[in-house]
Amino acid sequence: KQRQVLNHLYRGWGIDSTEATKKYGVKNLRSTISSIRTLVEKYGNWEIITDSKGRYFMQDTHPGDRTYSFRKDGTRFMANA
Repeated sequence: KQRQVLNHLYRGWGIDSTEATKKYGVKNLRSTISSIRTLVEKYGNWEIITDSKGRYFMQDTHPGDRTYSFRKDGTRFMANA
């Protein structure tokens, strides 16, 4: 479920708790986002942000200058090797 939500966010789409439950069966989106946040913010290249409606998004903090990137399946790879 985390991988599905991460892939959703990586594509640039926002997600809220209702959508996460319907699409992916996530019962506690806040907990899932907390786990994802730890993974994607580890190297400072991505951050999880929230809009005023409570939707979560993943934002690239260093466009074009990141060390790691994510594939569409959620796996991480070294971008600037």
